[in-house]
Amino acid sequence: MHAESDERGRVVVPEAVRNAAGKTPEGAADPADGPELELGSRAPRFVKASRPLHLSWQVGVFVVGLAVVAAGVSMLVLPGPGWLVIFGGMAIWATEFVWAQLVLRWTKRKVTEAAHKALDPKVRRRNLILTAVGLVIIVVLLAIYLWKFGIVMPWNIEE
Repeated sequence: MHAESDERGRVVVPEAVRNAAGKTPEGAADPADGPELELGSRAPRFVKASRPLHLSWQVGVFVVGLAVVAAGVSMLVLPGPGWLVIFGGMAIWATEFVWAQLVLRWTKRKVTEAAHKALDPKVRRRNLILTAVGLVIIVVLLAIYLWKFGIVMPWNIEE
């Protein structure tokens, strides 16, 4: 049987291994859970056929992914969409490396969980209340400043 287990311990079964009734073996990932691609290289067949060509392909993918991730890291302190570029580099790596595929699956799952949690009415209400309290505090501090100093720039204050 040509099945691999994913990061949750379930078995991902290729279409060719499913039985005649279209059912997956016990413990396998259900297609209703969403499409989960098989882990491993997505290089073309002619590249996989030759070990030296496949190794050079992997080196090329790693170098390109590393350049994109490095650009994303630099964008964390410079202007630009740093995290988006970093995840783009991880996606490049995930075309070839199982560890990157697992990291992207984990990240996707965590982002989905966070999105569902953020859309929870209780969490939304709490966030709105915290935002309103924060705005009230800022307005009160601004009012105290204007009452004490008027509209004077901080570097012109004599006291």
